[in-house]
Amino acid sequence: MNAQLQRVQQWLEQNAAWAKGLAAPLLVVLVLSMMILPMPAWMLDTFFTFNIGMALVVMMVAAYMKRPLDFSVFPTVLLLTTLLRLSLNVASTRVVLMEGHTGPAAAGAVIEAFGHFLIGGNFAVGLIVFAILVVINFIVITKGSERIAEVSARFTLDAMPGKQMAIDADLNAGMIDEKEARRRRTEVGEEAEFFGSMDGASKFVRGDAIAGILILFINIIGGLIIGMVQHGLGAGEAADSYILLAVGDALVAQVPALLISVAAAMVVSRVGKDEDVGVQLVEQMFMSSRVLGITAAVLALLGVIPGMPNLVFLLFASALGALAWWRFKEERKPPPSDETPAPASDGEATWDDLQPVDLLGLELGYRLIAMVDKSRQGDLLTRIKGVRKKFAQEVGFLPPAVHVRDNLELHPSAYRITLRGVVVGEGEVFPGMFLAINPGGVNMPLIGTPTKDPAFGLPAHWIEERQRESAQMAGFTVVDSETVLATHLSHLMQVQAARLLSRTETQDLVEHVTRLAPKLIEEVVPKMVPIPTFQRVLQLLLEEGVHVRDIRTIVETLAENAGVVTDPQELARRVRIALAPAIVQQIYGPVKDLEVIAIEPGLERLLMQALAGTNGTSLDPGVAEMLSKSATDVANRQEEKGVPACLLVPDAIRTAMARLLRRAAPRLQVLAHSEIPETHLIRIGPILGELAA
Repeated sequence: MNAQLQRVQQWLEQNAAWAKGLAAPLLVVLVLSMMILPMPAWMLDTFFTFNIGMALVVMMVAAYMKRPLDFSVFPTVLLLTTLLRLSLNVASTRVVLMEGHTGPAAAGAVIEAFGHFLIGGNFAVGLIVFAILVVINFIVITKGSERIAEVSARFTLDAMPGKQMAIDADLNAGMIDEKEARRRRTEVGEEAEFFGSMDGASKFVRGDAIAGILILFINIIGGLIIGMVQHGLGAGEAADSYILLAVGDALVAQVPALLISVAAAMVVSRVGKDEDVGVQLVEQMFMSSRVLGITAAVLALLGVIPGMPNLVFLLFASALGALAWWRFKEERKPPPSDETPAPASDGEATWDDLQPVDLLGLELGYRLIAMVDKSRQGDLLTRIKGVRKKFAQEVGFLPPAVHVRDNLELHPSAYRITLRGVVVGEGEVFPGMFLAINPGGVNMPLIGTPTKDPAFGLPAHWIEERQRESAQMAGFTVVDSETVLATHLSHLMQVQAARLLSRTETQDLVEHVTRLAPKLIEEVVPKMVPIPTFQRVLQLLLEEGVHVRDIRTIVETLAENAGVVTDPQELARRVRIALAPAIVQQIYGPVKDLEVIAIEPGLERLLMQALAGTNGTSLDPGVAEMLSKSATDVANRQEEKGVPACLLVPDAIRTAMARLLRRAAPRLQVLAHSEIPETHLIRIGPILGELAA
């Protein structure tokens, strides 16, 4: 016997996927069969019971889900359950009209029970109860859920661009990786598809309610005609039999329809993603001692009024009062502290009192401390780890750890980013609020505090959470406080990459490359190129925004040239030529047609005479100022056109021009003729000298 059970269990496990795949087709075939083939009364009882049980399962799933996408198959379930109810209505109508003259048990025990137990065998009461259920289902629940589904579908579709931009912002800030970004984009698309499907699927519920009314009246009229004409029953006898069966049949169908409607309303009205509906109800309604206390007091006052049911009111008032007192004591308890007491000190100065300067630090005002406290759901530390990981993957070396600490001298909502003890960036964020950044071209006014994005200086507004959806639909990029701070940190790390590459990071990078290509690095660093020279070459590349991910090419180029060149500037220039394809791709992307900014020939000859072989000190100050201003103007025009701002100059003056224009136009890239790969085409855009004139 046990062996047979094991074989059956193994067969079920092996064919579980196959059986699941047949579930939906079999249900559709079953629905069509019930509409066409006659069914005995016992089979109707079976399917009516199955229908009620299925409706309860659907409502329980809707109650315990944490987000709408957890029940993404609900629109299909709504269609199938509606078809099942309608097919049962057709099958039961056939039995009622054919066998109704034999008595109340003609259509099965379920319909008979609903006709006798629920409405006491009085079809007038049944009609009234059915009418009330239809009003509740059709006018209240279905109408409301249909409107919520329609609005949710429109808002979700309108908010998709803003959500996609927020995902891209998190990806660029290093807070998420490509896999997580892909998952979030998929979730946004599925959410839009789900609410779009729910907008249409809600019409199934509405149509089902209308069909229930029509089927009831058809059964009543058809039953009276058949009973009186074909079976010779009197009007009263026909009404007792057929109307009672018709009302019982309608109630049997309307109860699961009401459950499904409630489930649909719960799905489309779901808010929040972390808890199910029951937990949210308890936490949001019964966790405030003030609310519970006031309610208990009002019930107690009503309970002492003469003529009122005093016992019931006072019992509920006592229960709520006890719950309010318990919550009041819980709210007054101090939060648990994980801090350990500091060891006692005798006051003598030691070397431990001398703390080294943080290479990279983040100072927070006291209101921002919760952002790094995991017990208060602060995830800033996790995002900082993501920023460092993203930086290492893009730039090519692991940056130093960020030392986060509080600073009571700062404004409560302010923060400060330091590099080697020097402030390189500061800003202000407000936990619980969102920064709506205008990417350009959005004219919709927002109710909030105007400010600027601390990372890129774009116009923005601090808004409350309730305005988030409307701001996203208007085209704003909406991010939370942690994202604002992490993005600012990421941007400054990119800008200050050369200063972040200290001797420690350089040595760690050499050791990392040694594990990947031991022979290559042993021959070059430090035998041919000392560590200080290697560090300086990398810093010169990073100062101009060149990533050093392709460390193999850098080391190989140094190996080729270290025997004849020792100057870091010249070595960096030759490394740039070797990295030319990567540099161009970093600026322009994968395109082959490059629009560049050129210099007017006369101005170019002047610059060659003044800058060739120098660091720019021989250039007339007036010419330098004019050149910086015109370079800034043309760089801004190129960015407004959506084209990278890149100046093409002769090799002899590239380094001097890059240093000269770095402060005036930091986003302007300066390339030499030898740094354009042969596979790319050059298209001359603006002329620098002509703009200056």
